[in-house]
Amino acid sequence: MANSINTNAGAMVALQNLNKVSSEMETIQNRISTGLRVSRAQDDGAVFAVAQGLRSDVGSLTSVNEQLGGAKGLVDTTITSLTNVSDTMGEMKNILVKLADENVNGDTRTQYEEQYKSLAANVEGFIEDSRYNGKSLINDGSAAVHGSVSVIRNEQGENYTVDSYSAAASIFNLISSGALGTNAASAAALLTGSFATAEQRVGTQLNNYANDAKFIDNQVSFNRDKADAIERGLGALVDADLAKESANLQALQVKQQLSTQSLGIANQSSQVLLSLFGG
Repeated sequence: MANSINTNAGAMVALQNLNKVSSEMETIQNRISTGLRVSRAQDDGAVFAVAQGLRSDVGSLTSVNEQLGGAKGLVDTTITSLTNVSDTMGEMKNILVKLADENVNGDTRTQYEEQYKSLAANVEGFIEDSRYNGKSLINDGSAAVHGSVSVIRNEQGENYTVDSYSAAASIFNLISSGALGTNAASAAALLTGSFATAEQRVGTQLNNYANDAKFIDNQVSFNRDKADAIERGLGALVDADLAKESANLQALQVKQQLSTQSLGIANQSSQVLLSLFGG
């Protein structure tokens, strides 16, 4: 068999080695070009499956934060509206104090009453204009109101709910010009009664929505940090060590050259047999 012209065992071995080296080089070149040790299922089926799941989680967290951003815009708009309501009510309170004084009468009282009515209209406008992307948490007098809003908060599909509040009924109606009356006694009663209640309610809702905004900010930050942590773990799982792969590539290039030379030598063995017959 060793001297057969039909079966060149040496060439077979050399060709097997060359094919093996070529296959290893292809693998390493793919790692270098992609930067990944596992870029396809053929590289490592189990690791690839885990990596795909992690990539899906990262994508989901990105989508979740986009939805939370929309909810944050709605809450921030609500806080802005209520802050303007609070500031305007401070001006209205100053006028009520003056109107509660029996010495303020005649044209002066009329002027103060007009100021109060104008500021009350401002408050109503702030509540009506509290919409964000067609939604409002505090304006139940508009077709745009959507009541409580639930938003996805994590990749498991769990929700966070921001409650709505009827600011028109629970705040504006208590301080509207219709509640002002026409004399000092009615102004004093409004000041210490329903106006004080409305002030307390505005403060409560500002605190509630500020807590909602803080929760959403914290959740967005957590989701971002979690996605970063997942990506770091994913990198440790599938990323290639390029320094190591570069060294391996150089070694394989030498092996490939030697295997090619070995195959060439093996293919010449049949020529040696010719010399036995004086060829």
